[in-house]
Amino acid sequence: MSTSGSDPTVTDVVAELERRYPPVWAEEWDRVGLVLGEPAAPVRRVLCVVDVVPETVAEALAADVDMIISHHPLLLRGVSSVAPTTFKGRIIHQLIRAGVALYAAHTNADVAAPGVSDALAARFRLTGLRPLQRPAPGSPAHGDDRGFGRIGELPQPMTLAELTRHAAAVLPVTSWGVRAAGDPGRMVRTLAVSGGSGDSFLGAATAAGVDAFLTADLRHHPAGEHLAADGPALIDAAHWATERPWLDDLAALLREALGVETLVSDLDTDPWTVHAAAPAVDDKEPDREG
Repeated sequence: MSTSGSDPTVTDVVAELERRYPPVWAEEWDRVGLVLGEPAAPVRRVLCVVDVVPETVAEALAADVDMIISHHPLLLRGVSSVAPTTFKGRIIHQLIRAGVALYAAHTNADVAAPGVSDALAARFRLTGLRPLQRPAPGSPAHGDDRGFGRIGELPQPMTLAELTRHAAAVLPVTSWGVRAAGDPGRMVRTLAVSGGSGDSFLGAATAAGVDAFLTADLRHHPAGEHLAADGPALIDAAHWATERPWLDDLAALLREALGVETLVSDLDTDPWTVHAAAPAVDDKEPDREG
């Protein structure tokens, strides 16, 4: 770990992050900010991750980083113990022993402009970006172009089937892949995107009049009811894949603002690890008597 007096400190990194993603922009239920780390400790190398899990912690320790910046909070819900016999406690003990600070920027990074959904929109080269759902008037995050999700225009129209294949090509690869709901031949010109779980924005996508909405974690009944009400076509990708693009922007911000070395984790932390497509009708084995 670096001890050079010229290195930025944990406090410096936190200040830069909170300049770009103020904690007051986070949803009330969210838990963002510095989780652990000595404020005066120097920061020479940072690892940016979506999830703080044993695999990304091992990656951080192997890379000898001074700080992890995650999208998802490790301690989103209250705990009564951080004993090393627990999942989260074991991670906390590992990081403290190694002197690695941990910071989380979650819904405050989602609502920022640019933020998580801007990075996702860039994968599709969307233009004319605007928020899918703006913060409520009077809330700390209200104003400018901030808001959850983004709406934009595709460089050229595609059918839903073509756009689904395109999404699978431009998003980080996962076992989950990409699936869509709606008429495969439907033409898509305007696309709404939202990194992470986005079925709470189905109504906003319908109200915006977009042709399709790409997000993650879509559920059976809300999706079915949305389509039955003539809502936009739906494209469902893996949660991790829709948020991983933002890590590149985060890393660039820290490099340019503070001169720290930044690493981006490409470890797929999506929990789904096996995918099997149903065989085509002609490929199904014939019924056997016997």
